[in-house]
Amino acid sequence: MAATVAMITFDATDPGPLAAWWAERTAGRVEQDNDGWFYIVSLPQGIRLGFQKVPDPTPGKNRVHLDLVTTDVDAEVERFTQAGANEVRRVVMGDFRWVTLADPDGNLFCVSADH
Repeated sequence: MAATVAMITFDATDPGPLAAWWAERTAGRVEQDNDGWFYIVSLPQGIRLGFQKVPDPTPGKNRVHLDLVTTDVDAEVERFTQAGANEVRRVVMGDFRWVTLADPDGNLFCVSADH
């Protein structure tokens, strides 16, 4: 028997606006709000993102993060930063490159080219 990924969950001090922010960026929809303490966003690909209320943000670097792919990395990074994300760094390794960003609550994620 194997485990199945049910969702990817983010800690957030204010999960409602963060869930809505991610839903808008990923063409998803907020499907549950669970009295303001836990939100679930369903993405078109069948993946679910969870956003749980915590009293304090997790310190340091995320141990788990989203890797997003797109056909135009620079345009997608611009779209995210215009919506409130912060660019953290750009990395090039041979012919592969990605940009690390932070969402409005400080959660890290990466954007790279869809090969």
